Amino acid sequence: MGLLSSVPDPEIPALSVVELGIVRAVHLDPPEVHITPTYSGCPATLAIEAAIRRCLDDHGLESFSIRTVLSPAWTTDWITTEGRQKLRAYGIAPPDPGKPVACPQCGSTHTEEVSRFGSTPCKAQWRCLECLEPFDRFKCH
Repeated sequence: MGLLSSVPDPEIPALSVVELGIVRAVHLDPPEVHITPTYSGCPATLAIEAAIRRCLDDHGLESFSIRTVLSPAWTTDWITTEGRQKLRAYGIAPPDPGKPVACPQCGSTHTEEVSRFGSTPCKAQWRCLECLEPFDRFKCH
């Protein structure tokens, strides 16, 4: 998976597809990479698959196939600790079920959801009531 850590997510390029938990497994026999999109209708799935294919081909691994696996469904639990830190640094509140939503700009938990729909289907639009900055929050699922 180390090689695929260089493949950025097309919608959040500060994170790799490995950090987001999209790359589920790499098998040597047969040679294949298993990916699980953040949701079954994710429009970035084909772009992710193409980027992984380019990475594999660029490193002489043309024999690897890429298989989309929908079960079990992707969950925000699969985002790595480093991925969560990078989300925050990029200005997106990472999912943290059961905890108050902290503004990625100032750290305040005095925040509110503005819309369940954000810049992509996997995010919701939030606002900080302290610094007044809007931000996306990765939906928990």
